[in-house]
Amino acid sequence: MALSPKGRRGFTAGALALTAALALAACGSDGGSSTTSASAPAEAGGVKLVHPGKLTVCTNIPYEPFQFKDDSGKIVGFDVDIVDLAAKKLGVTQDIVDIDFAVIKSGAAMATGKCDVAAAGMTITPERQQNIDFSVPYFDATQALLAKKGTGAKSLDDVKAKGLKLGAQASTTGLDYVKKAGFDPTEYADSAKELLALQAGQADVIVQDLPVVLTWLKKPEIAEKYEMIASLDTGEQYGIGLKKNADPVLLKTINDEITKAKSDGAYEQIFVKWFGKKPGELG
Repeated sequence: MALSPKGRRGFTAGALALTAALALAACGSDGGSSTTSASAPAEAGGVKLVHPGKLTVCTNIPYEPFQFKDDSGKIVGFDVDIVDLAAKKLGVTQDIVDIDFAVIKSGAAMATGKCDVAAAGMTITPERQQNIDFSVPYFDATQALLAKKGTGAKSLDDVKAKGLKLGAQASTTGLDYVKKAGFDPTEYADSAKELLALQAGQADVIVQDLPVVLTWLKKPEIAEKYEMIASLDTGEQYGIGLKKNADPVLLKTINDEITKAKSDGAYEQIFVKWFGKKPGELG
């Protein structure tokens, strides 16, 4: 989300982390599914967790198919299943907290004990690595342009040449990418608002992670009026985020489970479940 990771603004990374941490500590809760306490961690398999028996995970929804609410209201998705691998290894359940992505990418969410880890379609970037430790990469990401049918645009250059209005999700790598290309896009708080802006005519084209765009286009009401006009190979990789100087056992558990899943076929099964294609076949 993309993720800058670039996945998901004027402050430096350190200032943003400090500001977000102070704000988060002051308010205590960000509308998530549970409250936390950084002062009394509990151990599971040698790992210190902010809640007994739970691996508390910060995310930002909706971001289908990585994390979103199903018809029953349960948060599901590719990221959820990936984190479940580590949760099961630790013998705990996964508890998901939905908070603003800027608080996640700054590292404040983990630093203040809001959650143990973050799984939010988050790209690994040098900027984010100043405040966050990342797992090994678990997803290779690219960006895509979604537009109303009939624009005639087939690239970012066409978007500029035709004077089309461009939209992007705030705090994402997609936003960073188009800004570096010379655009000043309208920013939207999350992917759902970004799509609504396109549908309302507030934007002619939007940039978003390719799997998210492909998921939108599976819906007949979207595919009927909109089309993907280009993919942008940005060379991004997603990682699970942990607080800086993370618990080495927790980090190793996550890394080991991702690596194991890629070797024993479990990763491919999860991938096909959420994307309908095998790794390397998207696009």
